[in-house]
Amino acid sequence: MTTTDSEDKAERLAHGAIEGRIAACAQVSAPVTSVFRWENAVETSQEWQVLFKTAAARYEALEAYLRDAHDYETPEIIATPITRGGADYLAWVAKETS
Repeated sequence: MTTTDSEDKAERLAHGAIEGRIAACAQVSAPVTSVFRWENAVETSQEWQVLFKTAAARYEALEAYLRDAHDYETPEIIATPITRGGADYLAWVAKETS
């Protein structure tokens, strides 16, 4: 998952990951309000979340893509392991990212 400061940027990140076959699916969520500390100040901003669905074997490629394509100095890049899921869906993710 990552966040960015515009819907357009979120969609570009999503499309790039799918086109590069480093994610099988990317979901762009409506804006969220983020409150965080940055450079000794508390900031509030509107961001769009992008949730990428990929295989564990493709994580490094997805992270490298996000670091290269993202315009934040320190982009949020968070991975959550899948412990269970529909076998057919997980097979689809593996197929689309291979």
